[in-house]
Order: sequence, then C-alpha cells, then structure tokens
Amino acid sequence: MRLIEIRLYEGPNVYRLLPVVKVEVAVGRTRAWHGSRSPGDGMLVHLGRSVPARDWPDAVADLVAWTRRLRADHGETGGPCQVHRASDAGRWVVTWPWSGAERARLIAEASFDLATRSVHPGRRVRLTGTQQRVVDRWTERIAGARATPPSWIRDADRRMPVVSITGTNGKSTVTRLITHILLRAGHHVGTTTSDGILVDERVVDAGDWTGPGGAAAILRRGDVDVAVLETARGGLVLKGMGYESNEASVFTNISSDHLDLQGIHTLPELAEVKSTICRITKPDGWTVLNADDPFVAAVARRVRCRVAYFSLDPDASPLIARHRREGGRCFVLRRGRLLEWNGADEHELLDVADLPVALGGLARHNVANALAAAGGARALGATLDQVGDGLRHFRPSADLSPGRLNLFQLGRRTVIVDFAHNEAGTTAILDVAAGIAGGAAGRAAPITAIIGTAGDRPDDTLRGIGRIAAERAQRVVIKETPMYLRGRSRESVIDTILDGVAEGGMDPARVPVYEGEAMALEAELVGAGGAGANGGRADGPRVVILFCHAEREAVFTLLGRLGARQVDATTHGIAELSPRLADQRRR
Repeated sequence: MRLIEIRLYEGPNVYRLLPVVKVEVAVGRTRAWHGSRSPGDGMLVHLGRSVPARDWPDAVADLVAWTRRLRADHGETGGPCQVHRASDAGRWVVTWPWSGAERARLIAEASFDLATRSVHPGRRVRLTGTQQRVVDRWTERIAGARATPPSWIRDADRRMPVVSITGTNGKSTVTRLITHILLRAGHHVGTTTSDGILVDERVVDAGDWTGPGGAAAILRRGDVDVAVLETARGGLVLKGMGYESNEASVFTNISSDHLDLQGIHTLPELAEVKSTICRITKPDGWTVLNADDPFVAAVARRVRCRVAYFSLDPDASPLIARHRREGGRCFVLRRGRLLEWNGADEHELLDVADLPVALGGLARHNVANALAAAGGARALGATLDQVGDGLRHFRPSADLSPGRLNLFQLGRRTVIVDFAHNEAGTTAILDVAAGIAGGAAGRAAPITAIIGTAGDRPDDTLRGIGRIAAERAQRVVIKETPMYLRGRSRESVIDTILDGVAEGGMDPARVPVYEGEAMALEAELVGAGGAGANGGRADGPRVVILFCHAEREAVFTLLGRLGARQVDATTHGIAELSPRLADQRRR
C-alpha cells in the first residue's frame, strides 16, 4: 500500500457535506485511467459512493481499523469511516469527519504507518516490543497535538442568504447577471468571481476568489445583505466549500475542462464534484439546473431542495414537459422570449432582442446564461419585473463583465475579447463571430481566431480547441500564456494545439505563434499578420477573436491606443456589425 495524499476538507465536498479527512492510497498494481469521457452506466465511477466492507482490500481494511481505534482513543468522533473507489484502478479513498486539524492529520498519518507495518489493530492482540513502541510514539504525538477546528461558516453564524453558481462555462457571466439583478432590486451584494471579490459590482480585492476563502470573505462582511458566490472546481476538490449550506444554487453545464486533475477523468465525475453546491441547498431552497445537459439534469436525483430547470429548447425536452405537468418551475426560451413557467402559468421576462448579453440573438449561450441567472435571482426572492429589469440593463462591457464577450470596433474590424478556454467556449465564441461576419446571409468578412489556454488541460481538450478553430476560422493564431503552463512545457502546449489544427484541415505551418496575448492581437490588427489575413489589406473587414486569460488590462490598453471603441451590446449596436441582423431589422 502506497500513500497518494492526505487532505483535510474544510467544508462540504464530493464525499460528504461536512469537513472530512481524505486518505488516498494505492494498493497493489495500479493503472492510470483511460477510457471514454462520457462512460456508459456500467463503467461509471461514483466518487462519493461508499464501498461495502466486503469489497475492501486487506490493507485498506487495516487502515480503516487503525483509524477507528485512534479516533476513539483521541476524541476525533463525529461520524463513521467510509471507503470509496477512485477512478484510477488500484486507488482507494478513506474518509472520516474531523474536528481538530492537527490531531486529525496525525491520526491519518499514524493509521497509514501502522497499517503498512502490518501492526494488528486489535486491542487484545499481543504486539512485539518494536510494534508496541511504534504505537506508543504515535499515541504520544497525537495526544499532544493541537486541535484547530474547521474554518467553514456554519448556518448559525451566517447572516445573509447565499446563491452558489457552478458549471464549466458561463458561471462568471451568471454570477455577474444575478448580482446586477439583485443590485438594481435594492440589495447590497457581495460577489465572488474568478476576477475578484466585488461589493455592489465594485472590485475590492482582485484575483481568483472562487474558493472557500472568497466565500468566507463575503460572508463575514457587514456591508452586504446577500452573497452571490461563483464556485469553481479547484476549491471544491482541494478544500471543499467554505460554508454549510445555501438558499439557492445554479448549475450551468458540464463540458471537457480541467479533466485528469485530482483524479477526475470523466464528465459524470466532474458533474458529481460540482453538484456539491446543489446538494447543500436547503430543503426550502431552490437549485436551478440545465435541462439541456444530461449530466446536470441528473443532479436533481441527489438534492433535497426544490428543483427548477432552464432550457433553450423546451418543446423538444421531455424533462421540461414532465416537470411542468407536475407543477414545476422552468425558465425557457420560446419564440424569441424568455419565459418563466410555473406549472401551467406563464410569465414573460423579456424578449431576446432586449437582452444585451445575447448580442441580438447571436450569443445563444448567453441566452442560456440569462435563463440560469433568472432562476437564481428568483430563488432569492427577486420579482419577475426585477429580473427583467436587471437582464435588460446589464451590458457585457469591459467594466461590468471584463473578458466575457467584450466587443470592440476598429475601422471595419470587429474584435471579440473573451475568456474562452475549452472546446465548448471555442464553439460558442465562433458562433458569435460567424453571426457578426455575416452568418446565414453569407460570410462578409474572414474570421481570425487567436487561441490558447492553460497547460493543465488534457491533450484531447487542447487538440479540440485547435480543431474547432481550424474548421471554422479562416486564420488561426496561437498566443502563449507562460504563467499558466502549470507543469507542461510551452512546446507541448503549442504542439498539441497544432495537432488539433491539422485535424481541422489547416496546415499547422500557416499558424503563427506569439509569446503573449497583447502581442498577438497587435500583430493581427496592425502588423504583418493583419495584412496577410486580408490579401494585403490590414484594415479590411475582419472579425478577430482573442482568447484572453492573462493580459486583459494590457489588451484593453492596446485597443484604446489603437482607437477601438466598445460596441453597445444592444440589437441596434450589433446590427451595425452584422449584415444579417441589419437585413432583419430592415425587413
């Protein structure tokens, strides 16, 4: 038996909805995961499901026995030990609740050490002198350890309602939309996002605060009355959630991203981890789930609260039809209108044409985000009018939603700055670009896609980004983000994306590589890249997409220096950019 890791979760997690110790071990021959990202039922691994004792390897059984004995001896009680299977063959996870951090960690270390030394855990078994001395040393260390309690915020210590938002794509936009709705409704709103901690939409602490530290920072403030908390995978798998429960939760979608990290390899496993935010929603609260995503919709079976669904195609969804027949709440797009259904009752929120984040209907993914946000805001008590007002007045600008579908006009060139970083995001942003470039009326302008992402994505994701860009853009450019290599070499990231470009039918030799985001954008707008993409005309009509992750301020500064103006994200403003939309308006 080999130790993989000992981890203390400070709050709800995929294994249990309270702080637990996780001891992951490898037993015998192990094999790294391989298989389908969307396995069938027979191949699913349920990370949080406990394994019956009869199926435990002997070494794991000894580990559990020593854990039980030492916990009982030193007051670390509060719930049973459980054993779980990990995705990687031969790996096992033992979990148990803890109350004192230092003491609990020592118990975990001692249990593993004693189990691997084959010291029998029975109290009446006579040990050798050496074995007894080892037990005595561990007992002394554990008895003298500190016992710092978990840092999670219990319900009794929380004074404001919480809505938690998760998903692979769209969670930052949904978080910002809910914040805007509640702010315009008269609340003082504390928000956590991957951009920072915000109070009433003003950044008070920049950085990625989507983990338990950000949640605690908001929940301990005295100048806000509602918390809107973006909750990312990283915090969930490394520390757990920072609070005991929420009044509402929103789960946007699941797609390939951050896989092969911390033992998460498949989409169902990723959905299981992220569903933690829904499983802690109070019984009288609401979870808002994407009915169009089967991995998200399946979460409804594991929650204890009321369920609302959102859908872009409700007429084709048996789930929506059944839920509505049973009197359930749904947020749907139908005939160009965003609607709330409560059983047979129908209420209009607003038209897609009046939804700025939809970019005149081009950004279909943002229509879904708006429906999700409507559900989250309604779950916290916002009225229908307040939801419609907030959605109508939110702009995807560099101020309100930096790096999320920000549009700029520079002469006859349109620049889209977006945080796209996986296959789903690449597809969504190219859908918007195609609509602006001409869409169904025939492309009026070529598309340049400046792509790249962090190095901790698996090879299939990196290749997928390159393939989609090559299939749909006329020019592909790679920008590097050296600060996000995360263990990979720059050559590995570039070569893997280029493999995808080749799969998409484009010659990788035609793809330039730039060392940074601002450098790549400037070269494509005013340098040799810009001229080459338009047959010698650097200022010809073109749509340029930039995947912007690390240099947002430098990119905005560059666009300002070049004289680019932000595009008003209304139907009228977008119609100025898109011949198709302009034709529709004239008709």
